[in-house]
Amino acid sequence: MKKYASLFLAALLSVLCLSGCGQKGAAGSEQATKENPMILTLAHGLSESHTVHIAMMEFAQQVEEQTEGRIKVKIFPNGQLGSENENMEQLMAGVVAMTKVSAPGLATYNESYHTFGLPYIFDGTEDFYHIMDSRQMEDFFLSSEDDGFVTLTYYTSGARSFYTKNKAIRTPADLKGLKIRVQDMKSQTDMLNALGGIPVAMSYGDVYTSLQTGIIDGTENNETALTTGKHGEVCKVFSTDQHAMIPDVMVMSAKIWETISPQDQQIILDAAHASTDSHKIAWDAAIEEAVTEASGQMNVEFVDDVDKEAFREATSGMIEEYCEEYPGVQKLLDIINSVE
Repeated sequence: MKKYASLFLAALLSVLCLSGCGQKGAAGSEQATKENPMILTLAHGLSESHTVHIAMMEFAQQVEEQTEGRIKVKIFPNGQLGSENENMEQLMAGVVAMTKVSAPGLATYNESYHTFGLPYIFDGTEDFYHIMDSRQMEDFFLSSEDDGFVTLTYYTSGARSFYTKNKAIRTPADLKGLKIRVQDMKSQTDMLNALGGIPVAMSYGDVYTSLQTGIIDGTENNETALTTGKHGEVCKVFSTDQHAMIPDVMVMSAKIWETISPQDQQIILDAAHASTDSHKIAWDAAIEEAVTEASGQMNVEFVDDVDKEAFREATSGMIEEYCEEYPGVQKLLDIINSVE
């Protein structure tokens, strides 16, 4: 019932909104004019101050400018049209044109996307950017039309590491017996089980109180969670094991993508990639500010002498299991490994 309620809500909003939701205006980009533009709705759950929202605003501006007003992107932030999962359901139903999701969330529609939730797929930030910006990855992103969507670009969300109230996590053995919050996705639960910890899946909004009350002993995220989520008020040790780099991705309905001319598709892709480049700069600044604030004002200790190789070894069997269970994971790993 929740699924149908969210679809009904978005459909109702599409009628009430002056400029409409999904794809409104011209039936396709070739028929679109400045006076009768194609209007594409982009729904997401982030705040208007989030670096990804700001990047998507730049994307929308570039698309409008480069098409001379023939294509406009109308953004609905703050979960106005529902949760991330609901937005994706709306996109598959054709109610909205675009949305932003955490990449592993697309595994429901294309199993290859499980890969982005696995530990130590990338060898660091430079390797992550090199692979994600490659032609091979762009081809993969655009290869899912039969699954109902195409991925236009990605936005980094940094490297995820463990942090606790008072214990450094230098090896997997340090996680034994600790209740660690993870995202509600199979790969994260499986990862923590492989490392010897006790996974507790819960929403991000429940983490702070759960840390305070002792429901969990720690969690895992990037450095900005210490400050924006105030987790640094409770957790005083951040161990930079950097076990996962899970990107956000901006996706478009395949049905709507097909109504856009090749020339306009390229404009949209170029604008998307440009917004990703801008976001990298903003993200680096956000991480630097978070580390400075957390260490200087919250007394958080950053532990860098982490045995990453031990974490890799502990989770290698998990990755092999995923490759066996999901052939698409092995396919994407082969693509990643082919990037020189």
